[in-house]
Amino acid sequence: ISVAFDADGKPTKAAVAFAQKNKIDINSLASHIGNDGKADKLCYSTESGGEKTSALLAGIITQSLHELPIAKRMRWGSKKAEFVRPVHWVVMLLDSEIVDATVLDINADRYTYGHRLSDKGKIAIAHASEYESLLISANVVPVFEKRKEIIKQQVKAIADEVNALAILDKNLLDEVTALVEWPVALFGRFDEKFLDIPQEALISSMSEHQKYFHLVNSKGVLVPGFITIANLESRDASKVIDGNERVIRPRLSDAAFFFETDKKTRLDARCEKLRNVVFQQKLGSLYDKAVRISKLGLFIADIIGANRAITERAGFLCKADLASDMVMEFDNMQGIAGAYYAINDGEDPAVATAIREHYLPRYSDDKLPTTLEACALALADRIDTLIGIFGLGQKPTGSKDPFALRRASIACLNIIVHHKLDIDLDCVLKHSFSLYDSLNNADDTVADVKNYMIERFRSWFNDDGIPVEVFHAVQAKSLVRPYDIYLRVLAVNAFSQLDAAQALAAANKRVANILAKFTESQPAAVDKTLLELDAEVELAELIEKKKGEILPLVSLKDYKSILFTLAELRPAVDAYFDHVMVMTDDINLRKNRVALLIGLQNLFMQVADISCLVPEKNHG
Repeated sequence: ISVAFDADGKPTKAAVAFAQKNKIDINSLASHIGNDGKADKLCYSTESGGEKTSALLAGIITQSLHELPIAKRMRWGSKKAEFVRPVHWVVMLLDSEIVDATVLDINADRYTYGHRLSDKGKIAIAHASEYESLLISANVVPVFEKRKEIIKQQVKAIADEVNALAILDKNLLDEVTALVEWPVALFGRFDEKFLDIPQEALISSMSEHQKYFHLVNSKGVLVPGFITIANLESRDASKVIDGNERVIRPRLSDAAFFFETDKKTRLDARCEKLRNVVFQQKLGSLYDKAVRISKLGLFIADIIGANRAITERAGFLCKADLASDMVMEFDNMQGIAGAYYAINDGEDPAVATAIREHYLPRYSDDKLPTTLEACALALADRIDTLIGIFGLGQKPTGSKDPFALRRASIACLNIIVHHKLDIDLDCVLKHSFSLYDSLNNADDTVADVKNYMIERFRSWFNDDGIPVEVFHAVQAKSLVRPYDIYLRVLAVNAFSQLDAAQALAAANKRVANILAKFTESQPAAVDKTLLELDAEVELAELIEKKKGEILPLVSLKDYKSILFTLAELRPAVDAYFDHVMVMTDDINLRKNRVALLIGLQNLFMQVADISCLVPEKNHG
């Protein structure tokens, strides 16, 4: 609504466009205001008659196929249809009737085929309800979730047989489920000598390249075995297992070779190679980035109480393993390989931990850094990227975020909130900017990055079911400490559920409106001798009392207790607005009553601008 109407209640260009698009009389827009549970908005509803399903299916399916996120569509032979793979037949049935449609240049029919090794041949589906059972009889489990469940059960059964635990990575499980039609789990082994290699490299070899599920013992240590999922029931499963064992052996041998070769070169010697690896054309090399991470990490370490020497050393070495053979072959080993090599070089174990963990979290729900030194570097790495890319004017837009700045911002917030770090973003961002020689417009860049990062809180709190107006109430204070913002949002959300919340929010909104229209110089304090009415005397006394009560709570950042304490003001505030005329003709009384309202507003503003909790009023 705030976008649809101006201050005088007249429709803006956005509202006019909305009316024209939906063929609404511009003078009747006020009757099209509704609320989606979060805010008042312009809404338009319409009803249309139902159409035959058979007439709609072709368009629905074609549109769905078009919207699949396929990076590169291809054509085969003389066909013009483009898809990720060649399509040989299309079955479209509505009950027992063939849907008259053409999909990907193929006419729909009722005929399908089973597994390529099945002897069923061409299968006619008389009724749509027979689809699944007929395909199962031809060695195809067509339902993805059922195939996945079969794989999980088979893998668990084999793991139990060998007294181990199979690790079913979600992404790998989904990928394997999509690769097979008739899953058959098989157990294979590899030589125990390979267990001397970092187990992460072994796991990467098995999962990334061969799509095997790895096994661990009761202590979580890798065991020399794997489970693979075949796409058929072999007459001689031992040959299939032998083939898989022979395939994985050279992979593991490569990993062993890379590991032993890499250990011959110290990490600090590898840093020099990073001078030839570009981070971003205008932002220098990975060596330059490592130097900036080390310096910014040291700055953050002083703020959060991390060990300076550990942070500085780990910061300088944190990208060195990117020049190693192991990471060149297994890119998901970055940080992990560096930690192993740091230990091999005789570095402090805390340095190795910081090198390993500064990449955390790598994705949503991933683990977070466990040490303050790792936290300092994890923040430094991401903030350096944010400042650099924003400084070049390459902000994320829409779905385009090539440097994963959204993920970097959310990771920073996660680390700060989880570890309760009292970090001033303004301060850290300015220091980060100062480490670049090639960037201009420091103030704009820092402001843009700060706002961008804090704005990521919106989706965070939305996912937690916290209304957006709660976040707005805190954001109105233009705060720069994420953990402090987090505490305030939780407090305001709890306050918003009190019976007194809406009345006090409305009162604060009324105060804000009065102060916005008050053009005279505002008095510094309330003059008690000018308090005439009982309602204003009572409110003045309560404001003074509450000031004393919340003062120690402010220093403790106990924002919930502050708001719950202030909620007790509701009867006095209601009485004040019921019996006191603020904008009286007597200028001295008027100023004094405004001063009292300022005092009331300031109490709540110790936490947030709770007037933002008031839903937007309808215009018209």
